[in-house]
Amino acid sequence: MQDETFLYSAAMQDEIRIFVRELESELKHLVPINKLDPEDIRRQQESGEGRYVAPVLSDHAIERQIPFEAGDVSVRALIPEGQIDGVYMHIHGGGWVIGGAHHSDTELEEIRDNCNAAVISVDYRLAPENKYPSAQDDCEAVALWIIENAGKEFGTDRIVIGGESAGAHLSATTMVRLRDKHGYSGFAGANMLYGVFDLSMTPSCRLWGDRWLILSTPIMEWFINHYLENDNDRTDPDISPIYASLHELPPALFTVGTADPLLDDTLFMHSRWFASGNVSTLNVYPGAPHGFEKHPTQLAEQVRRRIGQFIKECF
Repeated sequence: MQDETFLYSAAMQDEIRIFVRELESELKHLVPINKLDPEDIRRQQESGEGRYVAPVLSDHAIERQIPFEAGDVSVRALIPEGQIDGVYMHIHGGGWVIGGAHHSDTELEEIRDNCNAAVISVDYRLAPENKYPSAQDDCEAVALWIIENAGKEFGTDRIVIGGESAGAHLSATTMVRLRDKHGYSGFAGANMLYGVFDLSMTPSCRLWGDRWLILSTPIMEWFINHYLENDNDRTDPDISPIYASLHELPPALFTVGTADPLLDDTLFMHSRWFASGNVSTLNVYPGAPHGFEKHPTQLAEQVRRRIGQFIKECF
């Protein structure tokens, strides 16, 4: 178990405070996403309306279809030239409702180049059109395909899995499913950014309230209610992996900011990960909000470097 402390310079502390203040001021003039339809939010994301920036697509990304009994699963692949050190299976965030693999091209190109990794990002089915367990089934299918084909496709069996927010949730459930259903515990590492691991909601998520700083309590309720049916048990380990048995899982890097409603999810999951006999490193960044590693700040650059370092060490 390792808790890493990063010392902020005065300039970095000021930068984060200013960024959060400006972000909150900007959001006050917009309609919270829990007041919109998912299709409207997806349209805004693609066109760059409201608070969204239209995705910058990589010229080198390859769209592939992974065979699955429920229908092929789309993935977006970024492959380096020459010998490859490992595979990074990425699962995007968006509360299981919004977002897509192509929204992460810029960040994933950075991982491809800095880690010499073949990056496979999963375009899982979104809710509410496809509720639980559709997204988890898609991620399980892609993980199985990577495990079975990484050697002949990429010349390596070193696989790191990871994602942001709902993507970290899906990473956790995928690792547990692969262990319990398929007898595979060979992931080399898990990169878990500000995940949601308890869909019955941890104290920090319940108590956050209406303050809109990317997330809020009503927004998290909106996401969860779109993903789950009313009669789903929200403490089912397949739904909330914090309640799962977590033995025989890979070394994990947990990353979260203190200005995130999902703070407790990361703190609790890190502790359970370590208590279950796994290597676990926790990075908590004071004052940082949800999604902060994507923001134009010095801290974001530092965090992305730390993530790249972790992935390379796992390979």
